[in-house]
Amino acid sequence: MRAAVLQLNAQGMSSTKLYNYIRIAHKKNIKVLLLGEYILNPFFKELKLMSLSMIKEQANHQIKILKELSATYNMTIVVPLVIVKKKEVYKTIAKFSPSSTSYYKQQILINYTHWNEEKFFANKIDTIKTPMVFKVDGFKFALMSGFELHFDELFNSLSSKNIDCILVPSVSTFESYERWKSLITSRAFTQNCYILRANRIGEYKDKEFSWQFYGDSVLASPNGELLQHLGNSEELMIVDMSHIEVVQARRTWGFKEAKNKRILK
Repeated sequence: MRAAVLQLNAQGMSSTKLYNYIRIAHKKNIKVLLLGEYILNPFFKELKLMSLSMIKEQANHQIKILKELSATYNMTIVVPLVIVKKKEVYKTIAKFSPSSTSYYKQQILINYTHWNEEKFFANKIDTIKTPMVFKVDGFKFALMSGFELHFDELFNSLSSKNIDCILVPSVSTFESYERWKSLITSRAFTQNCYILRANRIGEYKDKEFSWQFYGDSVLASPNGELLQHLGNSEELMIVDMSHIEVVQARRTWGFKEAKNKRILK
């Protein structure tokens, strides 16, 4: 499976770079393209200052473009999008395939004092459900937001799905890159699957903080190894993943087998 991460800063309504990079990805035989959070929408802090109509207009514009690009280039594009439904704002991860569009509403949102997405967005607080799972050419993917990567319950819900790769769009900042690398490689190892994480770049400033989005998009292997990572600049990272490597890792470490023996019947 050949996939790619497109590491960008916020693009707003402009689609020029997206068009150009998707053309390049198509020439490189990319099947799945992943973008980070708040690239096609303004950052959360900026959204709070926008009108509902403006947020909706921007979302509809991006959705139209992404549908066209996916169909034109026969590519599955996975990108976080802020959408409006019935006058409510939701934080989602959208999957655009050549024949359909699906949305995964983020289940666990940041709720810190300086960054309270849970309060702003209308995403329902409910029992944890299995994240979106889909296949491309027989290779099985799951979607999970960056913040959700911290919670065991989401991984438990995927344990029976035999996932090959978890796609993780994020918006990490405040020099947290070493912690994120440790988290991603640990999760990839214990789940024996690839984790492909896309982070954005750029900066947002408010009166209290300077939010430096440092990039460092990564691919971790089913054996918990860091296979590829980017720096802090605009870049397209192309990765190749193997279902055989996933199967071999599970057989080698036997984590799933050990757990299945102990599940109560």
